[in-house]
Amino acid sequence: MPRFSVLASGSSGNAAFVQLEGFGLLIDIGLGPRLISSRLAAIGMSWRDVNAVLLTHVHTDHWKDRTLAQLCTQRIPLYCHSEHVECMRWSESFEPLRSAGLVRHFEADSPWKIADGLQCRALPVPHDSPPTFAFRLDGGPGLFHGEWSLGYAADLGVVPSNIVEAFRDVQVVALEFNHDVDLQRRSGRSASLIARVLGEQGHLSNRQAAEALSAILERSQPGSVRHVVQLHLSQQCNRPALAQEAARQVLQSACSAIELHTACHDRPTRLIDLGNLVEV
Repeated sequence: MPRFSVLASGSSGNAAFVQLEGFGLLIDIGLGPRLISSRLAAIGMSWRDVNAVLLTHVHTDHWKDRTLAQLCTQRIPLYCHSEHVECMRWSESFEPLRSAGLVRHFEADSPWKIADGLQCRALPVPHDSPPTFAFRLDGGPGLFHGEWSLGYAADLGVVPSNIVEAFRDVQVVALEFNHDVDLQRRSGRSASLIARVLGEQGHLSNRQAAEALSAILERSQPGSVRHVVQLHLSQQCNRPALAQEAARQVLQSACSAIELHTACHDRPTRLIDLGNLVEV
């Protein structure tokens, strides 16, 4: 039965896990290998259940050198964009991984098959680590609109129309709710950092994410979206209650029940069953 969990989400490290029968996929590896191991154990999994890794971008809260070494040791392939390679050359563990034939490239907007019953499409998004990608994952016999689908967008300054369209009718929307604008402006951070976060190459505010979620739901068939997972909340400039309230104002107007999950930096979310879409 396919399942999904966010192992960690935030500026201290990001990783999510998708499990199909006989195949496990990590989205980002922004934690050390031992911490990933403990988060996997918390949901009843282990490194033995990981068969591939997808990389969203090269900011170091999304990959760790020690974890690249773990991939090499366990012969786990890393799927990344060709431009990511240039940014990761300084890593001591990247070249051995590439020399072992374990670095695979994906192209923007071109769907590819990662495993039997699992299709992926990399979607470019605006962020200050170009190129950065969101992903749409589809399981089942069809190229898209199969038995289950997941949209994952963790770091982006604005939500372009291609993301709204690509996430139409997914069963699970995993979307960044990074900050509350007022908390961001009153944070005491430098003016340049605040401008970066609030800019179009930065991170989504609760309001921006809620507006994007509303647009996705408006374009989706009633009842198709069953779960919303909030990603990458700022520990300093957001509060779970604020992010949840922004999302619930949108979800309350939906025509069907949609469960809301808020990922955090220090523990995994519960597993979401992507087959019959019942949380376990």
